[in-house]
Amino acid sequence: MSDHPIRVAVVGAGEFGRNHARVWRELEGVELIGIVDTNAERVAQVAAEFGTQVLGGLDVLTSEGVNAVSVAVPTKEHASVGCRLLDAGFDVLVEKPMAASLVEADELIAAAKRSNRILQVGHVERFNPAVTAVQKIVSRPMFFEIHRLGIFTPRSLDVDVVYDVMIHDLDILLALVNAPVADLRAVGIPVMTDKVDIAHARIEFETGTVANITASRVSTERVRKMRFFQEHEYVSLDFTRRDAMRIRVRPGTPQPEINFENLPVASEEPLHAELRAFLDSILTRRRPAVDGFAGRRALELADRVMAGILEHARRVQLSAYAPQDSR
Repeated sequence: MSDHPIRVAVVGAGEFGRNHARVWRELEGVELIGIVDTNAERVAQVAAEFGTQVLGGLDVLTSEGVNAVSVAVPTKEHASVGCRLLDAGFDVLVEKPMAASLVEADELIAAAKRSNRILQVGHVERFNPAVTAVQKIVSRPMFFEIHRLGIFTPRSLDVDVVYDVMIHDLDILLALVNAPVADLRAVGIPVMTDKVDIAHARIEFETGTVANITASRVSTERVRKMRFFQEHEYVSLDFTRRDAMRIRVRPGTPQPEINFENLPVASEEPLHAELRAFLDSILTRRRPAVDGFAGRRALELADRVMAGILEHARRVQLSAYAPQDSR
């Protein structure tokens, strides 16, 4: 750990920004300098809650000696704010999805390279202890069944559920399979909003791995689970409980031997682990596990899912959903 604390700021005082401020206050070796937001009342409340100051804008971050910034503004502002901060010499963690388009994602990646700064994307579920546990035992998964269902809330209704919710699992899937997509089919419809509120995708990779993914923000219960199968193994993750179970079958005997194993998991909040990893990259200058390229891959796959949803809507002439790019 550095002899001097890393001085951080948070840009955005909404739900995500507030949580970033909370965790930054908890981490050792960090000094939370302040929070930036255009909503004066909200930013004052969050700053007071966590014993920090309201900063007048991005221009004051340099004079305050800030080293790194969490960006938790609306997605459409990620690229403009992130590029400005990177070019000004700050290390940046930008919330997911990293940008509103692949062009803007490329702008962020280019800005990080140009300024030789750390760029990490906030795919927080990658740091869920259950995901960390299964990454150590994954070999050749051939089938995934993933459900991420939530009860309706008025949060993040400016984007489709694919970018708000499903993108978490797309990122994890890409990390675990690490192969090009061979085929993709998707369907989705609006229920409570004019955006896609529930979506399902079937993705096949060039390895032969198949994944069924369902994401919803209009369900009657909260379910966040992933199950996958590899040779003689079944692995089940619960993102909410942050646990994982491995069920192995030993073949070749008259009575197959079945072994149930609860994988060892750390008792750490995913956001805490995520910001701690960002801090480590700042100190060591090592490339983050979820860097700009990982964020771009997840965004690109989310775009393909949305394209599949639009194609399906056109094909079946779904009147409930106007087939257009809704971002």
